[in-house]
Amino acid sequence: MSSIPSYIFSIVLLVLLSLQRTTSIQVVVGAIIDGTSRAGKEANVSLQIALDDISRKADQRMVLHITNSHGKPAVAALSAKRLIDAKEVQVIIGPHTWQEASRVAEVSSQGNIPTFSLSDYTPRWAMKRWPFLVQASVSNQDAQMKAVAAIVQSWDWHRVNIIYEDDTDSAFGSIIPNLMESLQEVGAEISHLVPLRSFNASSLTEELTRLREQQCRVFVVHTSIKVATHLFQKAKEMKMMEKDYIWIVTNTIADFFHSLDLTTIYSMQGVIGVKKYFPTSGIRFVDFRKRFQKKFSLDYPEEGNDEPGISAVETYNALLAVAHTFGGRKVQFSKQSEMSLDKISFLHFYGLAGRVQFNGRKLTPSHMFGIVNVIGKSFKELGIWSKGLGFSKNIDDIAIHNSSMQNLGQVIWPGQSLHTPEGWGHSNSSGFWRNGVPTGSMFNQMINISHDPQTDNLTFTGYVIDTFREAMARLPYYVPYEFIPYNGTFDSLVEQVYLKKFDGTVGVSVIADRYKYADFTRTYTGSSLVMLVPVESKTPSRAWLFLKPFTKAMWLLIFFITIYNGFVIWLIERNHNQRLQGSAMDQAGILIWLSFTTLFSLQGGRLHSNLSRTAVVVWLFVALVITQSYSASLTSMLTMQKLEAKISDIETLKTKNAIVGHTRGFYGNYLQNVLGFKSINLKSFSSQEEYAKALKTGEIAAGFIHATYLKLFLAKHCKSFVVAGPSYKVGGHGFVSNLIPIKMYYLKLQPIWHFQRVHQ
Repeated sequence: MSSIPSYIFSIVLLVLLSLQRTTSIQVVVGAIIDGTSRAGKEANVSLQIALDDISRKADQRMVLHITNSHGKPAVAALSAKRLIDAKEVQVIIGPHTWQEASRVAEVSSQGNIPTFSLSDYTPRWAMKRWPFLVQASVSNQDAQMKAVAAIVQSWDWHRVNIIYEDDTDSAFGSIIPNLMESLQEVGAEISHLVPLRSFNASSLTEELTRLREQQCRVFVVHTSIKVATHLFQKAKEMKMMEKDYIWIVTNTIADFFHSLDLTTIYSMQGVIGVKKYFPTSGIRFVDFRKRFQKKFSLDYPEEGNDEPGISAVETYNALLAVAHTFGGRKVQFSKQSEMSLDKISFLHFYGLAGRVQFNGRKLTPSHMFGIVNVIGKSFKELGIWSKGLGFSKNIDDIAIHNSSMQNLGQVIWPGQSLHTPEGWGHSNSSGFWRNGVPTGSMFNQMINISHDPQTDNLTFTGYVIDTFREAMARLPYYVPYEFIPYNGTFDSLVEQVYLKKFDGTVGVSVIADRYKYADFTRTYTGSSLVMLVPVESKTPSRAWLFLKPFTKAMWLLIFFITIYNGFVIWLIERNHNQRLQGSAMDQAGILIWLSFTTLFSLQGGRLHSNLSRTAVVVWLFVALVITQSYSASLTSMLTMQKLEAKISDIETLKTKNAIVGHTRGFYGNYLQNVLGFKSINLKSFSSQEEYAKALKTGEIAAGFIHATYLKLFLAKHCKSFVVAGPSYKVGGHGFVSNLIPIKMYYLKLQPIWHFQRVHQ
């Protein structure tokens, strides 16, 4: 054996190596990262650590080629082309942005090369368009937006401003629609949508200035970490990171809180962040963290923090998924790609920080997000939000979930404030809430504006003013306000709020057309329109008044019963009384005499038959009832005047083509468009006296008036007019307010109705 030449051992060794290469798998992997971003740097280190771990397996060889796209989609596409053509990669991992990932997917799908995208956002249509695209990021934008909405709901904020990066397809592709829907579910809405470009300092300043002048102080930010850095530094310069401001950021920013320098951290004090959640207490992750920190600090000494984030975890799991997917015997390349895609649809394994599972080329989305608060030099983990469960401080079996974030503990708000901001502020420099008050009110009891010539001051009184003051006094916070008279139509008064000349109005009706210009509170008066018509007396002439208690039919009935009763008495008594006998003329006179005398006396002594006496008693009882009814009716007619409406319904008015009147406001349009009156038959009045005079003189056949004013009008003209016909549903009176918290508070203000009843 010792005499065997050495070259024979070399040949045997080469044969054995060749056999090993035919039985082991070599997977060529390309990775495209942005080496200038924190996500790219973490991915670079994580890929190398994952490669070392995979290479320890004797049955698998992996070659990794990493290229730097510098965050440019065109460079990413060229890199993908170069990796496929020159390096013959079998799979591509990355990049982290959808702009780059979409370009890479287009290139790789042409060569049937699977791409494991690490982008947070992958639209549904992309999975159909590129069959070799795999979503390897734990992305669940719908759940994340529900978490943001839950934070807004926890503190009773009702409007938010959305700041997003307008060169990201994800903003209107998924984020904004999901956020709008989620906010609507919790009773909130978007006040302003503010798009930002990546590096446009002047535009950033203009947008922040415009937002600062608005009332809404709640901001939700969804941008890249680069844009967010400039945004918050500028916001701090403009004093928008102080008390009463609220800033909420999504995971695109919060996932990188751990990597920010002190300057950026100090500009984001009090920010609440929603970040992807992953457990960090597992043995595998703890070991990975040690190796990551050591290698990261050597490769990137300029970075101030060497903690691994979600980018490192997802990249590690992506390469691990490639290893699991492309394991097995070597077969033809195109067939292997198709088989591997089928395999990845059902792939599951234990990754770096827990179980990893794919479903239809998508990584199963996470339903948990971490809630953090930027404080001091870093951030504090407040708790966890879970879809369908709410907020909790942990995720173990004994975790207590709650729908409100307030149970997570004290939050430090911008300006180092411990007091929860209201979410709004004043929109004008004077600090007063300017309320327009309509002049020329028909009823001073509702709104009265008087001028004091000595002090040159205006005094505002009336039920509407008192209701407004009472409502303001019941607010849980103080808001200074002032009244400003406005001489114009009610519609133009509401438009002044839209034009920002007023912050609100009082004494206007809530109707649909006016919602184009402003929002209204709940109505504080009735909401019906009634028809007022003149009355006419139905009392007849006193000369024939004695006949009116009974109708003609009743008088005829009484007459015939009386004659009949006299005939019965005469018939019975004629055989017992000689006086009842004689000529026909005498008999007729006696019969009539008996008929009427029995109305007033029994005549029991003159009657000889018991049958006659019985008939007279019954008739006398009936006569008593008749006389008493007659007396009561006649007395009522003599003492009370009977008034009736001249017109009973609007159909009569329209048939006669009569002219009708109405008070100021939208009532003319309502009468014309809804009730069907002709415009030429409508007349508007602004004075009680003119209105009453027109009704009395017949200038108008009827007048329409809001039920709120009806009692006031009839209190002065109760003898001349009555309400006729049904009431018609119209808008009641409400307050117009562009001051968000006051408007929302009015919508749920209940004690004011008690005040209204007491005032009336």
